[in-house]
Amino acid sequence: MQKFFRRWALPFCIFPALLMGACHLPETTGVEGASSSGSLRVLSWNVQTLFDGEQVGNEYSEYLNEAGWAEEKFSARISAISRAIDSIDGDPPDVLALMEIENLQCLEALAQGELAKYGYNWTYFAGNKGMSQGIGVVSRIPFTETRVHGIVWGQEAVPRPVLELWLRPENTPLVLFVCHWKSKLGGEDQTETLRRASASSILRRIREIRKDHPYVPAVIMGDLNENHDEFYRRDGKILSALLPDDPDAAALIGNRDDFLVLSGEKPPVAASFGASVPAFYSPWGQELLNGSYYYQNNWETIDHFLLTEQFFDEAGWDFSRCRVLAEEPFTNAKGTPARYNPRSGYGLSDHLPLLLELTNFSRPNNARPIR
Repeated sequence: MQKFFRRWALPFCIFPALLMGACHLPETTGVEGASSSGSLRVLSWNVQTLFDGEQVGNEYSEYLNEAGWAEEKFSARISAISRAIDSIDGDPPDVLALMEIENLQCLEALAQGELAKYGYNWTYFAGNKGMSQGIGVVSRIPFTETRVHGIVWGQEAVPRPVLELWLRPENTPLVLFVCHWKSKLGGEDQTETLRRASASSILRRIREIRKDHPYVPAVIMGDLNENHDEFYRRDGKILSALLPDDPDAAALIGNRDDFLVLSGEKPPVAASFGASVPAFYSPWGQELLNGSYYYQNNWETIDHFLLTEQFFDEAGWDFSRCRVLAEEPFTNAKGTPARYNPRSGYGLSDHLPLLLELTNFSRPNNARPIR
């Protein structure tokens, strides 16, 4: 029998309640938990408007019954996404962090379908009340703690919350922040404030975690709707939510804390910002090239894994590699994302997935103390 939990949560700041769903699926005959080789694989993917087959009134126009959307198309799409994930070389991803999910039922359909053999027994969904799309996680590893951070900036609500998940695979903890930040629809300058609000919420929480758990690493992941080099793409004149370790960027911040500093160094550094400002390692421009999203004939790097410095000390979970899954079936014949077409049923998503691989260095002679 499935255990289903639905509850209302108090958000990070004054904000309408957030609808959250968690589900521990029935035990399966597949493998459960992280790979026994001491590795952890995390997939981050905006799957592009995954709606179920039931019409409840909040669907986009192309996903209405009168437009031809039906349960059969939803089932076919779940099968196609599952086969694509199953095609990834190596061990199956231990955690699937997904964006643009309608509800918990979509996650359950993935976990209980063709991927059930891998033991994806834990799911979690978070979305703002009244919104048609949220974020979700399907995992082979149980969550030890979950939080949902709703965000308001001034009088404006950020469309989607930030999902915080604590995991302890192989008895070694880490924290995942799963995000889908505000898009640039409405103007990149006009919407920048809401992306900075999401960055501020995460930075505040990272600092809280460091006070109580200084050795626990954290990953910020998902569709941040901002390039890793956004500051340079906009001529260094805009305080963007993602900033480089650059004196010109540091000169813009004043007393603000609504940004994240990205670094290509291992471990990451924010030398231009001072010791009080944490830095996050970005694989873009290092392990990752080109992009994960193709817009107006240009590649964009709006999907991210951002890692704290604890992933580079060979104690606990350490960074191994990161890559964009830029191959079929995720790409089309042109090598760009195989965008899903709800009319024809062709394609997967207008975003390419990112795959992060971590290695566990927790051995008796160098294990981190956990407070």
